[in-house]
Amino acid sequence: MSWQQRISEALSERRASASFRTRQANMLGNGRIFMANNREYLNFSSNDYLGLSQHPRIVEAWQKGAAEFGVGSGGSGHVTGYSRAHQAFEEQLAGWLGFERALLFISGYGANQAAISALAQKTDALIADRLCHASMIEAAMQSPAQLRRFHHNDVASLAAQLDKSHGGERLILTEGIFSMDGDGAPLADIAQASRQSGSWLMVDDAHGIGVIGDEGRGSCHQQNIRPEILVVTFGKAFGGSGAAVLCSEETANYLLQFARHLIYSTAMPPAQAVSLQAALKVVQQGSEYRERLAENIHHFRQGAMQLSLKLADSFSAIQPLIVGENQLSLDLAARLREKGFWLTAIRPPTVPPGSARLRITLTAAHTSDDIAALLEALYDAAG
Repeated sequence: MSWQQRISEALSERRASASFRTRQANMLGNGRIFMANNREYLNFSSNDYLGLSQHPRIVEAWQKGAAEFGVGSGGSGHVTGYSRAHQAFEEQLAGWLGFERALLFISGYGANQAAISALAQKTDALIADRLCHASMIEAAMQSPAQLRRFHHNDVASLAAQLDKSHGGERLILTEGIFSMDGDGAPLADIAQASRQSGSWLMVDDAHGIGVIGDEGRGSCHQQNIRPEILVVTFGKAFGGSGAAVLCSEETANYLLQFARHLIYSTAMPPAQAVSLQAALKVVQQGSEYRERLAENIHHFRQGAMQLSLKLADSFSAIQPLIVGENQLSLDLAARLREKGFWLTAIRPPTVPPGSARLRITLTAAHTSDDIAALLEALYDAAG
């Protein structure tokens, strides 16, 4: 089969299974209002959980950073791309989260890939929750280590996999808040299993940082644990982009030597690091945003329980409505867009077969009237 035949066949299969992905260019940014094709929609697909992507202080900080440093970093952090703005934000982040070091990455995907690929060796075992993000699973599959997967949030299943893993080091992989189901991991129990087995624990808290815990310190702080590796991202509650790995001093120095995603990638622009410093201050002082988000989550869940669709067991900003069939989820999303609501149908392979869903995300920027209108539209469209 030629390259072109292979490509054409793969695309045909995606179209036939109603799992073909497309992109839509928006015209107004990604706040409460989403604008596409010259029409405004109420946006219920954004990960901007605290509504900070357009916060005046954060926007102004980026502008000031660009005026001082320019708009690009000019190279890898190992060459010329590491500025005092990067250094200052790493130090502030590490102190806030209670780690010795923080290392900035251009994306959460890259941070997960870098840490796993640098640490895992042939004799090791990577033991991952079955619903871990693709960035973690892909890095584990591509590493020389053995990959074992435990049932979602099932500590007994984790213990069984730990018992089967012998010979090398063991790294447990999980998330704080899971991106497609919105539920949280039992991190305290997982951390205990990790300690008892002499394993390391790596937590991706992309959807917890900024949103839960004291000052928004995230899932690990809320459950009073400190994993060996913590990954946080800034494209959700922080309203920006990029990520960081939090770890010990020695682990950070190791990653600086061996994490290829860090060594060979152009560093984030210094202006971005300046804006993230401002975002951190807003997050730390943002209890009113978190309280408003919690109220919105409660409002939505109370109403969504009356729908015919299955509401996932989530108390986070991620509120999936399970539809089941791919085409039905697409049709439902289309009907809601006709009514002025921007929602996204999530289908396999992002989620397990038969669990296509509307991934509804709530933010502090939404009003009570927004949520009431969404619930009414969902009731009309789905019953």
